[in-house]
Amino acid sequence: MNNPAPKSNKPQTAITPTRADDFPGWYQAVIKAADMAENSSVRGCMVIKPYGFALWENIQKYFDAIIKELDVQNAYFPLLIPMSYLAKEAEHVEGFAKECAVVTHHRLEQGPNGGLIPAESAKLEEPLIIRPTSETIIGESMAKWVQSYRDLPLKLNQWCNVLRWEMRTRLFLRTAEFLWQEGHNAFETYDDAKEDALKMVHAYADFAEQYMAIPVFRGEKTEDERFPGAINTYAMEAMMQDGKALQAATSHNLGQNFAHSSEIKFQGREGKEEFAWTTSWGMSTRTIGGMIMVHGDDDGMIMPPRLAPVQIQIIPVMKDDRDQALLDYCDALKKQLKAKGLRAAVDSSEARTPDKMWGCVKKGVPIRVEIGGREMAEGKLTHVRRDIGKDSKATVSVDEFVNGAEKLLAEIHDALFARAKKFRDEHVFEVKTIKEVAEFFAAEKVGFCKVDTALLQEKEWETVKKEYSLTPRCMPFEFNGAKVLIAKSY
Repeated sequence: MNNPAPKSNKPQTAITPTRADDFPGWYQAVIKAADMAENSSVRGCMVIKPYGFALWENIQKYFDAIIKELDVQNAYFPLLIPMSYLAKEAEHVEGFAKECAVVTHHRLEQGPNGGLIPAESAKLEEPLIIRPTSETIIGESMAKWVQSYRDLPLKLNQWCNVLRWEMRTRLFLRTAEFLWQEGHNAFETYDDAKEDALKMVHAYADFAEQYMAIPVFRGEKTEDERFPGAINTYAMEAMMQDGKALQAATSHNLGQNFAHSSEIKFQGREGKEEFAWTTSWGMSTRTIGGMIMVHGDDDGMIMPPRLAPVQIQIIPVMKDDRDQALLDYCDALKKQLKAKGLRAAVDSSEARTPDKMWGCVKKGVPIRVEIGGREMAEGKLTHVRRDIGKDSKATVSVDEFVNGAEKLLAEIHDALFARAKKFRDEHVFEVKTIKEVAEFFAAEKVGFCKVDTALLQEKEWETVKKEYSLTPRCMPFEFNGAKVLIAKSY
């Protein structure tokens, strides 16, 4: 007789594999379980499903309001960029050349074997590039719109898609086509442009901390990591739960480089012709990947409350197939919460109650509300916080919950931020030599190394950098450029 297999002490989780077993596999499983996105039949591209896109819409909504407070105007520019525009800026095109998709024909025709082929007679005189970014095409418009110092500053932003031909793709983090916003501003002086580039990286970092509950380092990129054509690049860097870094947004002081190539010039205050000083800045859907990897657990996604598509999910616990009185009670609660500006929803589907509850967990809904016949009779409800789980379960009156829901969501945000910051701060290690950097990553430790910036000039650095796939992430402002963070990254 075979002996029964020993019982595992490992707790059951909704997501398999777990973070500890296979972090990349866990990440993909979370996205699938939360029904946020899936791979497209187009290689390297993704389909963002309604729940994932609702999250991106909230990111757009709140960040768009922030940049409009900074007097930025939204516009839209062409998807296709003439190759000659990119060629005007040699350093810029060198940085993107390997990632560009090129349009060469404007019509298809039937080929000799019956399939469709590009029509030779429809070959374009000049190839067009699907935008990897839009400095050059926007610069062409700026050159027409800016004639005098009175036309400055000119601050523009567009929400759009871009295409960079990535070889290794991963949902949200790195796809050939992705969604983002790209801001492009022009100024009268160098000081104005520098102030703007710094202002924008702080706007991104504040947004990450105040809306995504993600603690970030704000700092300047090293010379080798700058955006092609920029004189300064500033970034916010976040630490994921596997210790890798994610650059979630960047801001660039472009000096007059792009103004010269695009001829953005104006009559100055002294009557002389001058070139504008420009900046560019962007944040993409990869921030969603960062939110997953910073906050998620082995049961799925944990949504930051201020961006969550659904902040409060109400689940009617029905004994009969259809308890209309209970559904009406839940709907009334939803309306009360919405009247307070909260995003609430009722799950009135025919799914089993446990499946509805687990669905909430995997989607990361900040607060789950359960209401059965007894609660309805007593004017009460039971609620559970996603970030804490069953230990937070509490039964209160409807009025108490409605009046305290906004405060409860704020507490969840603060708890998520504090937890992520504690993890990050405990995983930044100061080391003194390049040898210690190598030893750190050879031991597969989790986290960032903080080193003196001067160490990157040592010849051993290039060897260690290549061997362990490392990059200098940024020189945090808090260390006045004297320190640089080194990490593996996404």
